[in-house]
Amino acid sequence: QVQLVESGGGLVQPGGSLRLSCAVSGNVFRINAMAWYRQAPGKVRELVATVTNDGSTHYADSVKGRFNISRHNAKNTMYLQMNSLKPEDTAVYYCHANVAPSGTLWYDFWGQGTQVTVSS
Repeated sequence: QVQLVESGGGLVQPGGSLRLSCAVSGNVFRINAMAWYRQAPGKVRELVATVTNDGSTHYADSVKGRFNISRHNAKNTMYLQMNSLKPEDTAVYYCHANVAPSGTLWYDFWGQGTQVTVSS
């Protein structure tokens, strides 16, 4: 079994920063792309940023220049540094990973989510 556990969420004032972490554990042979998604109340889940296993990144237009996604492959961990936070960044943030528990079959796994609230 594969588990993804997010941490680092919380309450921050507008203009502040937070750093989210996502640790992948369990029966992990290889990890392909990883990503952060978020879902605000009453809205659909949206992609925030992705990072491939060679470090290539992609960002949603709404977070470009403010957020930075990275990963530490040896630790099976992904990060999201969020700067200049805005109230509209308030959401539950979910970690996603494409994992091969063994061999060549790939599966998608999700974390349980961590709440980020940006408010004064």
